[in-house]
Amino acid sequence: MSAQPSRLSRLLAMVPYFQAHRGIAIEQAAADLGVTPKQLTKDLELLFVCGLPGYYPDDLIELEFSEGHVHVGFTAGMDRPLRLTTTESSTLLVALRALVDTPGVVDRDAARRAIAKIEQAVGAAGPAVAAGAEVDTDSEENPTYAAIRDAVKHGRALRLRYYSATRDSVADRVVDPIRLQVMDQHTYLEAWCRLSEGVRLFRFDRVDAATELEEKSAPPPQAAGQSSSPVLQDDPDLPQAHIEIDADHLWVFDYYLIEPDEDIANRPDPALPVRGRLVYGSPEWLSRFLLGFGGAVRLLDDEPTAARIRTAAGAARARYR
Repeated sequence: MSAQPSRLSRLLAMVPYFQAHRGIAIEQAAADLGVTPKQLTKDLELLFVCGLPGYYPDDLIELEFSEGHVHVGFTAGMDRPLRLTTTESSTLLVALRALVDTPGVVDRDAARRAIAKIEQAVGAAGPAVAAGAEVDTDSEENPTYAAIRDAVKHGRALRLRYYSATRDSVADRVVDPIRLQVMDQHTYLEAWCRLSEGVRLFRFDRVDAATELEEKSAPPPQAAGQSSSPVLQDDPDLPQAHIEIDADHLWVFDYYLIEPDEDIANRPDPALPVRGRLVYGSPEWLSRFLLGFGGAVRLLDDEPTAARIRTAAGAARARYR
């Protein structure tokens, strides 16, 4: 028994269908499309207010479905299936192959099926894209990675057994997933850790076991202020930078998970800047990060990177002269 198509896919197919079957009876069209006449009428009423950007009367799909028959006037370009250009298909194939090679991000079987369909659709353009590409023959996805990805998709909490490289220890913890992040060909789970009471990032290949729980993922409100950070505290392979932050920008410590060199709340002079340690993913990101604060956050070591930042800042100022 075939699955009933979604309403979106049905709506996309309707205009070319009615274009090819001018004046068809609603009952016959409903039988062909696998819906009831009542549902088909609702779909036609929705199509009637769809069209091209601008959405003036002349931009909308023109349909007439009176007296039990359907006629199409203006199709708004939906009278034929959309086709990918060679550039579009090449971009999609490269992106899909990268996702397949990155553990845990997507369902690998689904990504492979999409690759096969795109290659089949583009025909002769496909081999040029696939030339030299290695075929991933490992069709068995790590069940731990699948459990993490499914928990994020379903919005449920996770029980993890995780190895922390910085502490050289394994611990069991329950986390509330927020999102997946990919950096330097590694996949990370960003989640609220109930054990640490903070947002943490867990590298997939350091998760020994993962179990999706029945309870919903419920990060507390303060987790939002700690999210979206590229800082990966538990990855000792990433570089570190010592920085100094002005007193009126100390919120940066919380937002970017920077480890301060002193107790911020009890420091002797609240007006003085505070130093800390920042773990970052790439020199390019570090440069953008520092430039974005206009001197309120400064690099204390790594002179080559500091020199590049000064050069970039000087070039930016020169554009205003």
